Amino acid sequence: MKNWIRVGCDTGGIAAGADKVISALEAEKASQKLDVKIVRVGSLGLSFADPLVEVGAEGMPTVLYGNVNEVSAKAIATDHLGKKKLVEDCVVASRKRGTAIAQKVAYILVKDTASSGGDKTEYIQTSIVDELKRQGVEGVQVVRMLDAGIYDRGIVVQVLPSEVTYVDVKASDIARIVTETVKGAKVVKEILFSEADKQIRVVLRNCGIIDPENIDDYIAQKGYEALKKCFAIKPEGVIEEMKTSGLRGRGGAGFPTWLKWKLTREVQNPEKFVICNADEGDPGAFMDRSVLESDPHSVLEGMLIAAYTMGASMGYFYIRAEYPCAIARVEKAIAQARERGLLGDNIMGSGFSFNAKVRLGAGAFVCGEETALIASIEGKRGSPTPRPPFPSVKGLFGKSTAINNVETLASVPAIINMGGAEYSKHGTDKSKGTKVFAVTGKVKNAQLVEVPMGTTLHDVIYKICGGVQDAKPIKAVQTGGPSGGVIPEQHLDTPISYENLQQLGSIMGSGGMLVMDKNDCMVDVTKFYLKFCVDESCGKCAPCRVGGFQLLQLLEKISKGRGSLEDIEMIRKICVAMQKASLCGLGQTAPNPVLSTLRYFESEYKAYIDGGAVYARKMAKILAGEAPSPAAPAATNK
Repeated sequence: MKNWIRVGCDTGGIAAGADKVISALEAEKASQKLDVKIVRVGSLGLSFADPLVEVGAEGMPTVLYGNVNEVSAKAIATDHLGKKKLVEDCVVASRKRGTAIAQKVAYILVKDTASSGGDKTEYIQTSIVDELKRQGVEGVQVVRMLDAGIYDRGIVVQVLPSEVTYVDVKASDIARIVTETVKGAKVVKEILFSEADKQIRVVLRNCGIIDPENIDDYIAQKGYEALKKCFAIKPEGVIEEMKTSGLRGRGGAGFPTWLKWKLTREVQNPEKFVICNADEGDPGAFMDRSVLESDPHSVLEGMLIAAYTMGASMGYFYIRAEYPCAIARVEKAIAQARERGLLGDNIMGSGFSFNAKVRLGAGAFVCGEETALIASIEGKRGSPTPRPPFPSVKGLFGKSTAINNVETLASVPAIINMGGAEYSKHGTDKSKGTKVFAVTGKVKNAQLVEVPMGTTLHDVIYKICGGVQDAKPIKAVQTGGPSGGVIPEQHLDTPISYENLQQLGSIMGSGGMLVMDKNDCMVDVTKFYLKFCVDESCGKCAPCRVGGFQLLQLLEKISKGRGSLEDIEMIRKICVAMQKASLCGLGQTAPNPVLSTLRYFESEYKAYIDGGAVYARKMAKILAGEAPSPAAPAATNK
């Protein structure tokens, strides 16, 4: 098929209207008798622009459209496919950004990315059109972009199909762009944007590209080749590749994947299990859901490789029941793999036999903890148990069990195919590879990003996601969800790694990243996360059950203007007790938001105490936008 259309149909895309877009496209296809294949794919990650539609048409560059509705869907069919013209105000610029004019310029995309001073997009568009006419150039369409992927760099211009991109374009540059680039096929180096894309797609390599419900699409992208390679290099070879890669658990703890597999393999037990932890419960997090909905076979192949390496014969996908689309696609992937002989007895003639099932979680946050998850699969109440013994020794049904999260397993086939050494080139000395983050909150363009470890928080927020909404000053970033901490503006240049985030009082977590601006009250933010942890506590151990409730009561007291300095010291003591004595990670990390806000924003707590009810009312006005935000408080060393 020469012409194709991909429509992002993950949960975010469907919620934004992807089904209506597909219906509109199908109707136009029928009425205009278009020779085009319409495919449902997963998420491309650009959540702010859902529904997303990517079009590949004969004789035209591949183009991505965002915020597509029924009207623009009709225009895509009529103009793009019928007339070879791009649709205004819908195009999302390519992030590839070429450095040479390899083909004749057919389209010029324009976007004013300045955060202030008025939008000059239409003015520049008109100026380019006039200059093309003045120089006698025909057949080049000038189109306004929806998003350039570059921010606060003035006028951005991208020429297609070569994807050469110019920034800080002035009116005086237009004649040169037409003369040198359009007519002369040369690059104007002074305004060329040559920075490489900050993102590297390893986990998300197939997301938005393949039909997640079609195993042939996955196989066409080297699917299940990694499993075949593993049969050749044997389990010992797989462990060595994983060790070389430096992959650490992406669920938050950061335990070396190769070591977990090695320890489980060494346990003398005739029956072993592999579990995929897809109990994603952090508020605002959607990393695992997107991968399962967009590329379920990559996670299944990763599970197969893990099982072969450790000698496991059965695997479970533990997915929260609130993810119906992910559940359906994983179950379909399992059925398709079984039909192709990739699950069951003697897989690929290797002598290795393995099966997989889906088990649903009831939405309990604590079931993300390994022992609670195991109890839930066994049909018991989902609450943690003391360790040791660890699951690798005594796990599911009392057998040796390895638990990896979705992102970890999705990385495995890519690592085997590219080689552990190649994967380890990304990242830092101790934190190798890439990490997926769901960036939400007060960020301009909320989305799913995948960046090499070592990328700064500033680059993720400003260079990938466009900065803060309404160009407001940023106050802090929350990483790690309810178990993480806040990182203030002065530390945004910190490279992302397990160690660096821990030093700042936060954690990597599974990948949630919440952006907050100057109008956000840190005491209220802390209360929100602590209330979540209190509600989600299983109640089994007193430090978490009682300590969390006491912390919440003290925070409520302070925020109502009735607190004292002694309350702050009591909060610190309770936090330390919870960290040391709680049974599982939920209770041990629940104090993190409290301690990190006290570390960097203690002045806000004290302002409530010093100002009493007067300050509480003032903060309420600030949050309602009825009063200016106070200056950022200085960080303390506590």
